[in-house]
Amino acid sequence: AILEGRFLDIIEIDAASNTSVDDIRDLRDKINFSPAQGKMKVYIIDEVHMLSTAAFNALLKTLEEPPAHAMFILATTEIQKIPATVLSRCQHHEFRRFPVNEIVGWLRQICEAEHFPYETEALTLVARQSTGAMRDAVTMLDQLSSTGDEITLKATQSILGVATNQAVIRLIDAIIDRNPAEGLRIIHNTLDSGTDARQFARQTVEYLRMILIVRMGSKETLEVTEDTRVMLNQQASRLSIEWILDMIRSFNQAAVDNRITWHPGLGLELAVAESCEEKQSEPPQSPVRESATPTETAAPVKAPSVSPTDDLDENELEESHDNLSAARVYIRKGEHPDPTVSRDEIVKVWEKAKALIKEHDIVLAATLNHVKVLAVREGVLFLGFPRETIKNQMESSRKSLLWTSAAISKLLGKSVGVALTIQNKRTSSTVSQNPLINTAIDLGGQLVVDKKEKSK
Repeated sequence: AILEGRFLDIIEIDAASNTSVDDIRDLRDKINFSPAQGKMKVYIIDEVHMLSTAAFNALLKTLEEPPAHAMFILATTEIQKIPATVLSRCQHHEFRRFPVNEIVGWLRQICEAEHFPYETEALTLVARQSTGAMRDAVTMLDQLSSTGDEITLKATQSILGVATNQAVIRLIDAIIDRNPAEGLRIIHNTLDSGTDARQFARQTVEYLRMILIVRMGSKETLEVTEDTRVMLNQQASRLSIEWILDMIRSFNQAAVDNRITWHPGLGLELAVAESCEEKQSEPPQSPVRESATPTETAAPVKAPSVSPTDDLDENELEESHDNLSAARVYIRKGEHPDPTVSRDEIVKVWEKAKALIKEHDIVLAATLNHVKVLAVREGVLFLGFPRETIKNQMESSRKSLLWTSAAISKLLGKSVGVALTIQNKRTSSTVSQNPLINTAIDLGGQLVVDKKEKSK
């Protein structure tokens, strides 16, 4: 009776079309009626995550205390959108994706029952393209059989817009040989033959995944032909795990970018360029630290290099203050400000220093656009901030301060410390090269401009 569509006690509701609270209220009013034919009355709500919040609230009481003769089956593909109050009142039964061999077996049964001539390799390709979804696989088979011809591997590749495995294998060989020109030629020829760029990227990721599995010693789980297995072994022996992972990330990104890019092959071209790039390991650099109290007799130290991986251990930081202004000084630990550094030297490289920092930290570079180079005293650069909030923001990130010190030191070839101050009417010229003026200001004095002298 169910298969013939005449069983009255199974009610299927499409939540995508009946999302309002009125639809749920109507269901709630009818649920009290006893079943007409069966022992239970079953409500199947498909795509239940499409219900509105009000509809879920109206359904909640019924789910919590349903009539003895009623049962609800809530189906969804996005369980994360179901309210927790509803989930807590349900039993969860997750349907897993089908393995390739089961999909191929079911497709073979359909072909034999419908008398479709087929090649096993074509059904295997359909099963892989369905990514474990039986309904998608059957839909693809329906599309292939509509021509009335034999379902061959070549026809399947053409209709589904899938590149041949040989194209993917040749592409990986070109990358291993670090031959980007050959890799680009393979991509262009494949796309010109009608293959979808996003699909080609997905195929490459899938093939790289199989190489990774072989490289990690778990090749028994792969369902491939013997020829493909031999090729996987050969390529896996020439690749490191790190290189394979980098390629998977690049081509996976290409599959995502092809949805929004104006040029369909651009993502694949970038992936080939990145994969063929020679990766050279750089020697580890010592981390940037804050210095101890600077001394006037300290000899200049070679400027540190800037590294985006510099991290700070809060327990190892030391307090350091300028002797006259008591401002906190930041510099690499173990180094001292070079007293020969002048303000003019720093002004000349200030824009270059911000550009260098921008390569690794855009936020810090933007913050430094609001900063003014006030003065340099005994190798310490005093930066003026227009507002206390900006100063506190930068001061809270000690790494940002040390980055600033390291970038300037790198460009000058001299070690430079960094200190912060607020730039206002009183402190616009707070830091001077004259120690006597600085001491007077620190004790509460103010700089007074003679208007008559200024007019002259």
